[in-house]
Amino acid sequence: MSDNVLPKAPVLIGLPALLALAGILALTIASFVSLGIDWGALFSAEAMGSTWKFFGEFAPMNTAVPLLQKVLTASLETLAMSALGTGIAALLGIVMALPASGRFGKPAMYVTRLLLNIARAIPELVWASIMLIAAGLGPFAGTIALAAHTTGVLGRLFAEALENASPLPESTLRTNGATAVAAFLYATLPQRLPQMLSYTLYRWENNIRAAAILGVVGAGGLGQMLKYHLSLFQMPTAATVIVAMLLLVAMVDGLSFAIRRWLVS
Repeated sequence: MSDNVLPKAPVLIGLPALLALAGILALTIASFVSLGIDWGALFSAEAMGSTWKFFGEFAPMNTAVPLLQKVLTASLETLAMSALGTGIAALLGIVMALPASGRFGKPAMYVTRLLLNIARAIPELVWASIMLIAAGLGPFAGTIALAAHTTGVLGRLFAEALENASPLPESTLRTNGATAVAAFLYATLPQRLPQMLSYTLYRWENNIRAAAILGVVGAGGLGQMLKYHLSLFQMPTAATVIVAMLLLVAMVDGLSFAIRRWLVS
């Protein structure tokens, strides 16, 4: 080949990617058209004035000591719901990830994946509504609701992580006489444990937000306090609860991010 012939430039975006982007753009445009949003009314002076008046009712925040004590208790309750729900889901997720990754045959894999898909397809609020009927009002129903949904999410993620693990270390141990359980614990699990812990911490971040909202349906925590004070139009008190929610979410997000960064490094 002559030295004057330049190599072809690599294709940055292939045809399948362009078709996918075009499909997403078409769906987005169709969504805006079908919803019939009145942008003029949304950004009208009357709407902006009503919005400003509504937010003005939240100030100044209620900082009475008895209220702050109740908010602190509710914050700890919300934190406990998210942590316990995530912990239960992580244990159930790893148990269900073993058959879901195909280690016990195709039938077990299909059945387990179906159960995981059902668990994660049902939102936390729906799970909480179901659990409230079975367990009554309070944080117990919220914890079980978080655990049920998160088990479906983590179980599927854990199964995919185990599927992508290199089989060579485990097969080497099996060849040298190790049992299937020992080979899994000492070869496959250490490969994927940091990734699985990272998934668990990320879901904890999501669950702390979900736990703060589940109280709206009576599952305890900050959400239940927020619903109660908003229903009574006690806006300054509701503002205190909202700020507590934001601080709690920011604290958990920062802690989880730091731990996940340490695991990756």
